[in-house]
Amino acid sequence: MKAFSYLLSTLLLVAFLTSCGNKPKIGFLMDTLEIERWQKDKDLFEKKIEELGGTVLVSVAEGNPPTQMEQAMEMIYDKVDVLVVIPVDLYSSRDIVKEAHKKNIPVISYDRMIRDCDVDYYVSADNINIGELQADYLSKVAPVGKYALLGGPQKDNNAALLHLGWMNVLQPLIEKGDIEIVLDQYVENWNADEAYTIVNDYLKNSDPELKAIIAGNDQLAGGAIRALQEHNLQREVLVAGQDADLEAIRNIVAGYQTITIFKPIDAIAYTAAEMAMKMANEEGPFNTNVTVHNGYKLVPTVLLPSQVVNRQNIKMTVVSEGFQEEEEIYEYELE
Repeated sequence: MKAFSYLLSTLLLVAFLTSCGNKPKIGFLMDTLEIERWQKDKDLFEKKIEELGGTVLVSVAEGNPPTQMEQAMEMIYDKVDVLVVIPVDLYSSRDIVKEAHKKNIPVISYDRMIRDCDVDYYVSADNINIGELQADYLSKVAPVGKYALLGGPQKDNNAALLHLGWMNVLQPLIEKGDIEIVLDQYVENWNADEAYTIVNDYLKNSDPELKAIIAGNDQLAGGAIRALQEHNLQREVLVAGQDADLEAIRNIVAGYQTITIFKPIDAIAYTAAEMAMKMANEEGPFNTNVTVHNGYKLVPTVLLPSQVVNRQNIKMTVVSEGFQEEEEIYEYELE
């Protein structure tokens, strides 16, 4: 009897130690870390997965779709339990989903939708609403005049959603003749230098009576502001961005940028982490608040709200939420 009890205890100990070593393994495929906000996403996602008892493998494609596909295949062969993907390309990333599903690995589309495939879940902010927030704020300040639109890359589904949000607000004003869109361009890889060139070329070669620039993110807004500075228009033209980057908040304080949009990055990261761990542990479907059609199916989705940040509410938003440090925002005065 003692021998049996000893054997049973040994087996239970081995089972316990084995289960401790078999933490759920979550693959996190990222587009880039060059933009400030993505480093925050990475840190928040890793922290939450570890808190929930899992481990994270991270790969960054540096804006290259074939590289992201190679990284995905490595993770699939490494037998991750779940893939979480920030797609570089909204269409070619569907091959990642197909290959993962061959190995029964579920895929979560993170912040950007993967189009035309059987992706399992989508977690993001409401990007159409973000575009509406940007356009609504600027058009209330400048209801008449010439507007420039700087969208992100066409391979990013969010760029199209933001543009749709802009036009939901601006189209009635365009039809009335109050607002004229004089520049409407997509910018590859969210590149600030390209945004600078586009705006600078327009200002050099066209009537400079520009009222507002709506940019897809703060990188593009920053590039546009550099061009405005060269023409001494940095406090004359309204500028909207997105992501609440530190430099954007400083530009708002200086009067160069009008608003940014504070996306709930922590909530997006934590929701995706909780969703991934629940799927890894086979705990059933995750509760979602909406479905979004990706061209193939209605994808179960969690969309989270965003908010406008202007000069008056910086401390009540990004500072109070701990997203940016007050000392870093106000550490020097921009000229």
